[in-house]
Amino acid sequence: MSLTLFKIGFLPVSVMDVVDIIVMSYILFKVYIFIRGSRGVQMLVGLIIILLFSAITPVLQLRGISWIFQNLRTIWLVAFVILFQPELRRILISVGQSRIIRYFVKTSGNRVIDEVVEATEQLQQRGYGALLVMGREAGMKNVTESGVRLQAEVSAALLVSIFNPRSPLHDGAAIIQNDLIDSARCILPLTENADADATLGTRHRAAIGLSEESDAMIIVVSEETGRISLAENGALKYDISLEQLRHHLYQAFSPTYSKPL
Repeated sequence: MSLTLFKIGFLPVSVMDVVDIIVMSYILFKVYIFIRGSRGVQMLVGLIIILLFSAITPVLQLRGISWIFQNLRTIWLVAFVILFQPELRRILISVGQSRIIRYFVKTSGNRVIDEVVEATEQLQQRGYGALLVMGREAGMKNVTESGVRLQAEVSAALLVSIFNPRSPLHDGAAIIQNDLIDSARCILPLTENADADATLGTRHRAAIGLSEESDAMIIVVSEETGRISLAENGALKYDISLEQLRHHLYQAFSPTYSKPL
């Protein structure tokens, strides 16, 4: 039995109606955040235009086109799933990787962190420069779409091969999101902070720049010195150890993690 809050004309509005509206608004907002700035928006606009056109064709008595749209209605859902498969996949992965879910369900996040730290160690030993971005809640579609899409499982061997100077993907950053290497050779925005150390190289300035615009953790391996740095929230932790890097990443991506005594 629902509790009526008020009425709009003859239509009663209950508590569950308000909850339903809030939940649906949140879902639609999250979907918008996921597809904003991507090609999915263009497809969605095109799909909406087609649906609107299919609704007005009977009014305009365009019988031939109306017949076509009526016969296509049965496959709209299948077409939607096919067209928006990447976006739907990212939404489902994001739900599974949310902080609330990670409190109750063990995910592969720890394995990803271990692979990233191992890759960082190998990059340091080989003298390869690297720029690794580990995404969190905020989307980075404008960054990921500037590079080469990979959608590959995270492994130390693959990350090292990406930043091999002979690799065509070694320039720019590799983006890790939702336990996958999303893209490589991505262009990051450089920091415009006048207080930033003028001696910092392009990789470090790019790491700070992205950390100012997102909640991502950005790892930098210097090609010249082999030192490891970590950028977060516009700040750069310079020359940290592998254990410090592991600790910071576990703190950021594993809610139940506590620093060992």
